Amino acid sequence: MAGGRLTIDLDALAANYRLLAEHSTPAEPAAVVKADAYGLGTAPVVRALAAAGCRRFFVALPEEGVAVRRAAPEAEIYVFNGLFGPEAAAFYREARLLPVLNSQSDLSIWEAHGWDDGDEPRPCALHVETGMNRLGLTPDRTRILAQENALTGALTPRMVISHLACADTPDHPMNRQQLKSFQLLSSLFPDAESSLANSAGIFLGGAFLCDATRSGIALYGGAPVNGVENPMRPVVTAETRVSQLRQVPAGQSVSYGATPVARDTLVAVAATGYADGYHRAASGAGVPLRRSVPEGAAGFIAGHRVPVLGRVTMDLTLFDVTALRPDAVKVGDYIELFGRNMPIDEVAAAAGTIAYELLTALGRRYHRHYVQSGASA
Repeated sequence: MAGGRLTIDLDALAANYRLLAEHSTPAEPAAVVKADAYGLGTAPVVRALAAAGCRRFFVALPEEGVAVRRAAPEAEIYVFNGLFGPEAAAFYREARLLPVLNSQSDLSIWEAHGWDDGDEPRPCALHVETGMNRLGLTPDRTRILAQENALTGALTPRMVISHLACADTPDHPMNRQQLKSFQLLSSLFPDAESSLANSAGIFLGGAFLCDATRSGIALYGGAPVNGVENPMRPVVTAETRVSQLRQVPAGQSVSYGATPVARDTLVAVAATGYADGYHRAASGAGVPLRRSVPEGAAGFIAGHRVPVLGRVTMDLTLFDVTALRPDAVKVGDYIELFGRNMPIDEVAAAAGTIAYELLTALGRRYHRHYVQSGASA
């Protein structure tokens, strides 16, 4: 018996993909499914997205690409993090994965050891650096490559990509700076498609859309843009199960660090903790570095929000359910951690983090339940 459950709504996932596809027009929408599809499970997520019309997927690592290939045999699959050495080339060839080349090392390895697709030598994507200074070919190296490859034809760049650093803040000047740089660099490869927009970049629209978009967090229900209403449907509901109810008299304390209790308090002890990805920083007390939401996170049960009480521990979290009627909560009931009633971005803010981290940190101890068309998938 699991101490928590995840309900993953594949219809909501598909609806989010269709909405992002609409906003991406005329560009083709791709899906980012790295980190086990943001913690929700590669196989069911990829199958649902493929059924919704997605034919391109991006992952971070080649092993993730192999998992996508099993779920979508005909898909085009790009691997963001490039090549770690010559031995990787055979792995890419076997699963028909397309590397995103980020460095001179990547270029050299792929030219020497990459696979050919019919009359296309060494198909790949090129990542060009436009201001994020994480991965990517420098502008100078990109220009040299364009000249060399025009003569040798050693590589077949199918796509040129870069990554926006500040797209979730639409008026940030970095967005326009990166777009200008990207347009100059991508134009050096006229036969390749271009891709710049992530989830937030899709909502910048216009020239940011290029030929292909790459949606990630918005697919899974996270807010793509700061400070505006989230247009995406929630995809995952995380719930924790009540293990015990206990009365704590005023003047006593709870959890590690002995958080004082000022009133007689009814506490629901729930069987989820930071080992399950419910962050200790969401605690109701004892988190000196958190400033954005000093009171910590809350759950939802019986139509009401209930605050986290004291510190989140490895396997257990305490919720103050005193305000509910005495029979509102019983052992075995579920408290929503995030989902339809507790927006994931709000819960993430209470933990001093972002929705990406909550999703990708989801532990293996949850019982996972996929629903599609109103039934178990």
